[in-house]
Amino acid sequence: MARRNPFRYPVLLVLVVILALTLGPILVIVVNAVKSPTDYAANGPLSFPGELYFDGIVDFWHRVDFTRKLWNSFFVSIVVSVLAVLLSVLNAYALGIGRVRGRLWFLVFFLVANVLPQEVLVYPLYFLSKEVHLYDSVWSVIIIFTVVQSAFGTYLLSSVYAEFPRELLDASEVDGAGRWRTLWSVVVPISRPTMGVLFTFFFIWTWNEFFLPLIFLISNENQTVPVALGVLQGDRQMDVTTTSASALIGVLPAILFFVIFQRTLTRGITAGAIK
Repeated sequence: MARRNPFRYPVLLVLVVILALTLGPILVIVVNAVKSPTDYAANGPLSFPGELYFDGIVDFWHRVDFTRKLWNSFFVSIVVSVLAVLLSVLNAYALGIGRVRGRLWFLVFFLVANVLPQEVLVYPLYFLSKEVHLYDSVWSVIIIFTVVQSAFGTYLLSSVYAEFPRELLDASEVDGAGRWRTLWSVVVPISRPTMGVLFTFFFIWTWNEFFLPLIFLISNENQTVPVALGVLQGDRQMDVTTTSASALIGVLPAILFFVIFQRTLTRGITAGAIK
């Protein structure tokens, strides 16, 4: 007779609690986003709508010119993700495989850059952006986030490349491949799953950034989705249903991107777990 696992039910209970805490707020937002203000006032936030009401979504979309905000966030997130992954690969190749002098101090620098709060960087970055005439430009946050994200990517990829099979590198050298050829023909294809994981996280992290875009993107045509949502939270003319609608359409693109690239994350984690 098989023995019962004593940890089965506690684990299931924990999973149910985590699922409820994760999906519960999202479900409340979705329900109230398609509910009329009258229905909300009569039945409260936890009741299902009597009929679907999309005027809140349409009103928010036109009020903030959400198409423009959506494009700004998408453009910034894509460019930052691509550039940060590329810069991370180049840095990690030099530190992990090239073994440049002072490698340890470089890794310590990238680690410190990861834990440094953004509030510390605001004034010097603000001053520099003014000096180079990039203030209130999407390229200012693109440059900042590319450097910040690549610091994490460099630290992660350096540890991966430090364990890279030397046999492949030696075989590439015997075949006459130089350092650049080895990088693009050997190292990059093998580390593509890890690069896919970094790309996905960089996109989501950049999409959800609020503080630095709020400081550097002050004009309405340059603002991103999180900034547009944050600015409108103090608008007294916005009712709860419109606020829920804004939260829904603000977070929905990031969720869709995560779902689309879920297989990329799975392959990256599996590739990192299997040697």
